[in-house]
Amino acid sequence: MPLRVQVLWLFVLAAPIACVAWTITHEEIFREAHEFCLERSKTCQNLVKRKFFYVFTCEYCLSHWITFFFVVFTGYRLLLDDWRGVVIAVFALVWMANVYMSIFGRLRLGIKSERTEIELKEKVLEHHR
Repeated sequence: MPLRVQVLWLFVLAAPIACVAWTITHEEIFREAHEFCLERSKTCQNLVKRKFFYVFTCEYCLSHWITFFFVVFTGYRLLLDDWRGVVIAVFALVWMANVYMSIFGRLRLGIKSERTEIELKEKVLEHHR
């Protein structure tokens, strides 16, 4: 596969990886599962069990496992066609997915801040009426 196509795959494939990792670790639809895993990651006596549950509370950690699945599922390699290309692909995809999640997190924070500011201004206006 030409390098241009590999790089395109890198940018495109990182998006669903970021989406899945973010959704599982942050969104309301998985809130109960997240809370359960968070509690188990703190209270399990067995180290392996604690770390297993922790993976589902951290988008960075989870992105490694999701990336590994996507690389196996798609057969994506980066730069080299052998196992080294798999290793490079996994770490490059994890990095790119986390860049996407950072950008998305900042965007959501900005939107939430703007909404809070608007609500505050509306309350002040209502109070002055």
